[in-house]
Amino acid sequence: MKPGIRPPYRPVVFRDASTGTQFLTRSTLTSADTVEWTDGNTYPLVVVDVTSDSHPFWTGAARLVDTQGRVERFRRRYGDRARG
Repeated sequence: MKPGIRPPYRPVVFRDASTGTQFLTRSTLTSADTVEWTDGNTYPLVVVDVTSDSHPFWTGAARLVDTQGRVERFRRRYGDRARG
């Protein structure tokens, strides 16, 4: 690969939006939000909808994840016409 075309990896904290669990890893993502980690350093914070802490495959629990109101938006748009 050509040198200098890939973004640098840096420490980033990811937070699960539904459980609040955080973990520190390396990523190329950037964020304006920051969080102070247990080591006293401040890292960029990226909030994600689903991680292994909340995903049904890993937890064994079925959970409805509808963070953007897709079902309600569908019902407003199409109403009862979708039922037949």
